Amino acid sequence: MSKDVAIIGVGQSAFVRGYQGSIRELAFEAFREAMQDAGISKSDIDASIICSAPEYDSQRSPSGIIAEYLGLNPQPTFAVETVCSSSTTGLRAGYAMVKSGLHDIIVVLGFQKMSEISSADSQERMGRGGDIMWESPFGSMMPAYYAMHACAHFDKYGSTEKDLAMIRVKAAKYGTINEKAVYRKEVSLEDALNAPYVSSPLKRFDCCANADGASCIIIANKDRAKDICPKPVWFMGLGSATASMTLTNRDTLYGIACARKAAQEAYAMAGVTPQDIDVAEVHDCFTIAELLAYEALGFAEPGKGVELIREGQTYIGGKIPVNVDGGLLSKGHPIGATGGSQVRTIVLQLRDEAGGMQVPGAEIGLIHNIGGVGVYGNVIILGR
Repeated sequence: MSKDVAIIGVGQSAFVRGYQGSIRELAFEAFREAMQDAGISKSDIDASIICSAPEYDSQRSPSGIIAEYLGLNPQPTFAVETVCSSSTTGLRAGYAMVKSGLHDIIVVLGFQKMSEISSADSQERMGRGGDIMWESPFGSMMPAYYAMHACAHFDKYGSTEKDLAMIRVKAAKYGTINEKAVYRKEVSLEDALNAPYVSSPLKRFDCCANADGASCIIIANKDRAKDICPKPVWFMGLGSATASMTLTNRDTLYGIACARKAAQEAYAMAGVTPQDIDVAEVHDCFTIAELLAYEALGFAEPGKGVELIREGQTYIGGKIPVNVDGGLLSKGHPIGATGGSQVRTIVLQLRDEAGGMQVPGAEIGLIHNIGGVGVYGNVIILGR
């Protein structure tokens, strides 16, 4: 494994439904935790990358105000946006800058305060995450987009609403032990199956909720990482890909092509296979998204992903534990912060610091983070 760039600190605010402070205060919560984790001072930081989906922000160019509040002037800062995958895209940019030798230590901070706008406005802006000429004017929104993927998977492979409900039951089980999660209550299979429809076949418990939150990842080159950090977590592989935003331009809806492409790149760079992954965080904005991820990442053959959840293979102790921090379904989804939260979970796993969520002996972890309705796909593989 190449050990050129490492993660030396991670932090995350609690994810909540209505944060009472400003975006700068929200960002500071994650930054403070990451700085304490890394054991460095602000003078050690060469640059910052601020990640969010700006259509939800009241503050224009938030990287400027956040860098100022965190005391990071005059170091360079800039914003990165690929909607829900913004912070893993920021991490990819940060990796490249450290790997190239441009900077030694970089902060990648993702945030979103979804409560700054109403739920109705939020849904309208999410809808505009699709093609605003051919799709959004007809009222398409996120649940409907993923409902179409669920219908396609049901028709192609015979998966069922019960399979999706089983994914939600697993997420809720682990959400109860994640102190950063919005929802910390178990959900029974009956409750999930009997919940009202949001967009058929997706029901209330098949959908994640908007949230406010921030995450922070600090990365360093190998020399600084070895000097500073007793447990650096190393980048092994990064993959990134895109697909058409217009759904009618896609070949199928029963898979996420950009995730499959990104995974292939990440596995090739890391020199590992899906069978080598000990723990994974996947983008479960909807239960069907987790099922599609099983197959895109090669944990199961196309159409066989349902067998993993039916057999309990994605629980701790199973073949491939997935989202054992509760996932987006339990944590909530503060768009710009979500990818960084996923990375934080895997880093804690690889440092044996995940508490009740710990997968024993985890040495290689994978993060799968999707932006939009499968428009942007990032896959990152980390190792001890």
